[in-house]
Amino acid sequence: MPELPEVETVRRGLAPALEGRIIVRARLFRKDLRFPFPAGLVQRVSGQRVHSIERRAKFLLIRLEGGDVLISHLGMSGRYRIHSDAAPAREPHDHFELETDAGCVIRYFDPRRFGILDICSADELAEQRFLKGLGPEPLGNAFDGRMLEAGLAGRRTPVKVALLDQRIVAGIGNIYASEALYRAGISPKRMAKTVLGGRADRLAAAIREVLMDAIAAGGSTLRDHRQATGELGYFQHRFRVYGRDGEKCSDCDCRNTILCIRQAGRATFYCAKRQR
Repeated sequence: MPELPEVETVRRGLAPALEGRIIVRARLFRKDLRFPFPAGLVQRVSGQRVHSIERRAKFLLIRLEGGDVLISHLGMSGRYRIHSDAAPAREPHDHFELETDAGCVIRYFDPRRFGILDICSADELAEQRFLKGLGPEPLGNAFDGRMLEAGLAGRRTPVKVALLDQRIVAGIGNIYASEALYRAGISPKRMAKTVLGGRADRLAAAIREVLMDAIAAGGSTLRDHRQATGELGYFQHRFRVYGRDGEKCSDCDCRNTILCIRQAGRATFYCAKRQR
């Protein structure tokens, strides 16, 4: 599933094509994705000028000048494709499209149909069912070790598992949790409640650093992720532990290799010597 860096690269790709443009036509090609499309969505979007495109955790928020917000989640395999010239024939897994007053067509493609498309007013956004209860943005100015420590306080679960809880930190998934813990030198098996003081500071800094590095590289393409331009992400070539089990740790002199364990049904990669 795309994580924060992948969604942010999609946001940045869509912004030049949509921000400030009028959506002259919206079309749905089926009745649902993971959930049914809300009634009246096409009517609420058509004719509206796009004010801005934002991101909240793993969700894209397309703010319309009329006061509504189009909410999109990429699910497992969703991606947006921008057609600035004549749009090609629609493919079977193109499920909705937006056409702007500049003649640009933006289509949402999703073979597995785990994505989400919803709409609400800006006034309802904080209580919207998919966004309510999300934790702090790890790239926000307020996010630091103290905030992370407070979120992990009392958690009797491994810190890697805790980082996947979107109520603690928004937008982090399996890849970047492993990578951040490695950079911070913290074992994924350490109890979350023991990540205090300096450890929490290191981990918060590592989370921010790895996410920013991944965004700069266009995200990670392991299977389905494409930037809105159609380009692949390249951060997978810079993984230090994720998917590298059996290889030697590149950042310490240990004679061991990167290990892989299962935590809460997900693969975790780490160096037993470097990470404590």
